[in-house]
Amino acid sequence: MNVIVVGCGRLGGNLAYRLSQRGYQVVVVDQNPAAFNNMPPDFHGRTVEGDMLAEDVWHRAGIEQADSLAAVTSSDTLNAVVAHVARTVYHVLNVVVRNYDSRWRPLQEAFGLQIVGPASWGAQRIEEMLHYGEMRPVFSAGNGEIGIYEVIVSDAWQSRRLEEFLTGTGCLAAAVSRAGRAMLPAPEIILEGGDVVHVSATQDGIEALQQRLPETREV
Repeated sequence: MNVIVVGCGRLGGNLAYRLSQRGYQVVVVDQNPAAFNNMPPDFHGRTVEGDMLAEDVWHRAGIEQADSLAAVTSSDTLNAVVAHVARTVYHVLNVVVRNYDSRWRPLQEAFGLQIVGPASWGAQRIEEMLHYGEMRPVFSAGNGEIGIYEVIVSDAWQSRRLEEFLTGTGCLAAAVSRAGRAMLPAPEIILEGGDVVHVSATQDGIEALQQRLPETREV
């Protein structure tokens, strides 16, 4: 797979290196030649110096052969424009942009782009880890709109059904683990204390489930 990474800061440099270690053909572009100092010495991809809005830089980066492009500079407007051009002019199928300042996110969304906002995503993950003491976030989809959480079943739910545990919360069970062995979450599963339930949920859903957990301790 041929991948172009636009922006060689900490995020772009780390991304380009990780992709090259997976065997991808990677080109990383930055207008500041000093930015390439972020790359480890065993980086196996190419570096291209120049402004990605210049046509010759597109061609030197090999845009015609690119399968994917990540625009991860610290400029949200540049990321949006680069990604839009890659999709509409050069027909790159898989394009992802970084959102640096959440105030500019609506602009990127207006282009219908895949967006990753490290600041907002990180803040939400830390908030969840601090706030949800009885459950642990283990995966986040998109920009944190949907998460998968690991919930340990208390003894208060011993011998009660999984569907009863989740009813009214909006959470969907992804797996139930018991004694280290995972199983598909049939609604009629009878829970045991210490079971680990992995649930997919919005933030509202996981808050509803969290509110239920303290109540069960009083049963």
